[in-house]
Amino acid sequence: MTAWFRTTATAFAALALTATLADARPVKWARSGDALTFDPHSQNEGPTNNLLAQVYETLIHRAIDGKLNPLIATEWKVTDDPTVWEFKIRSGVKFHLGQDLTAEDCAYSIERAMQANSGMRGLLTSIESVKAVNPTTLQIKTKGPNPLLPSYLTGIFMMSKAWTDSVGAGTVQDFKEKKDNAAVRQANGTGAYTLVSREQDVKTVLKKNDGYWDKSIKHGFTEIAYVIIKQDATRVAALLSGEVDIVQDMPVQDIERVAGTAGYKVNLGPENRSIFLGFNVAKEPAAATDVKDKNPFADKRVRKAISMAIDREAIQKRVMRGQSVPSNTIVPPFVAGYTKEMDAVQKVDTAGAKKLMTDAGFPNGFSSRLDCPNDRYVSDEAICQAVAAMLARIDIKVNLNSQSKTKHFPMIEKNPPETDFFLLGWGVPTYDSEYIFSFLYAGREGKLGAFNGTRLNDADLNKKIVALSSMTDLKKRDALVAEIWGQLHEDTIYVPIHNQTLAYAMKDSLDLPVSPQNNIDMKFYAPVK
Repeated sequence: MTAWFRTTATAFAALALTATLADARPVKWARSGDALTFDPHSQNEGPTNNLLAQVYETLIHRAIDGKLNPLIATEWKVTDDPTVWEFKIRSGVKFHLGQDLTAEDCAYSIERAMQANSGMRGLLTSIESVKAVNPTTLQIKTKGPNPLLPSYLTGIFMMSKAWTDSVGAGTVQDFKEKKDNAAVRQANGTGAYTLVSREQDVKTVLKKNDGYWDKSIKHGFTEIAYVIIKQDATRVAALLSGEVDIVQDMPVQDIERVAGTAGYKVNLGPENRSIFLGFNVAKEPAAATDVKDKNPFADKRVRKAISMAIDREAIQKRVMRGQSVPSNTIVPPFVAGYTKEMDAVQKVDTAGAKKLMTDAGFPNGFSSRLDCPNDRYVSDEAICQAVAAMLARIDIKVNLNSQSKTKHFPMIEKNPPETDFFLLGWGVPTYDSEYIFSFLYAGREGKLGAFNGTRLNDADLNKKIVALSSMTDLKKRDALVAEIWGQLHEDTIYVPIHNQTLAYAMKDSLDLPVSPQNNIDMKFYAPVK
């Protein structure tokens, strides 16, 4: 394949509002949880990537319709060598501090994102080497042909080599060990907004980048105040009082009220994200349970019993107020590898679940801590509370440990993990099942398994996952994906709950559509009246 992939700047800017725009002004944007860090390669986490994307840019952009568009790279192709991709780097792009961006910066950024501490390294496992051929040409050599490489590069932000080294941030922040570097507090990107100030978990202020390279983008907002309001009621009150302009993490119980209030609107849409339970599946006793001689979660019958006991439709109706789609798989419908057959939601079967518990040697159940975030997913703590009540019916006594994502995610990321039973959500920015396999199921060897908190490490499965990144025969690849999903569903490593639905609430002078990636790219939007 030698054809160049290209999209015009006009097509790239097509998401900008076409209505008559009001004068540019500041905007206040509220969320329940902050970006975990400002180091562009430290954490592969949705809100973190969303805020960083206002300041930093990637080679390729995933548009709201799922299409790949040029950004820093204007075009890309596979060369005569099927293991080498070539990217043309846009001329005239400057970092916020004035340096010109070149292919050398891009090569440096990708290599930095491949470091051991990087949460992004799982996107780049197929890469063997990166080099700048000249200032406007970048070549990436993969370990085998990888037709999906452009999709994986939509998550890797470009940094200035000179600046990053000068501030001593060449090594990616080790977030799980609570380490720091200068890139956590400073920024020098190429994006449409520059960093003015940042107070972790309180407020981040960005201002319009007057020197932004894409002159077709008409900034609708002169300044962005990104404010963190953890409490649902307080966040909604801030919107209705006019203190903030948009609430991205809209609590489900307030959607109808806000939508019915004059001067406000709520936009709804599905997210490319599944919410599910994970388990420590290793044989060794689990510290979070009261079973001292073995790990109950290591028994597939226990995991299946938990799945049979969860009433997903009740969670949808009572907890999510209809804003979810019950699911039996952790691959969302947007993603290659999804099938309706795999997603057929099982009925609640408490009697059957109790029998499985008895067969597994736990006729009287057991107790366990369930680790749950309370500021990351829609109604995350309430979901865990509902799960705890449902599992009590099969004599699993749940002690809920609800905490901020800043504490929750490191428990999963540490090696070995510090959790035995946890709630997690996973979005799929590549729209391909291999992303789920490599982050959530692959053993923690090399750059794989960054969010695999289950201790699963199956050598045969690992080989299959690695093989997917270099398979060019789509029929064979689809067959292997289906084979892997068949095995994983039978093993019930995770217990799916639902696919998340999103609600953005805002003043009616704005109209920001819901993105399946749950990313708001502020440069595309503006007040409309």
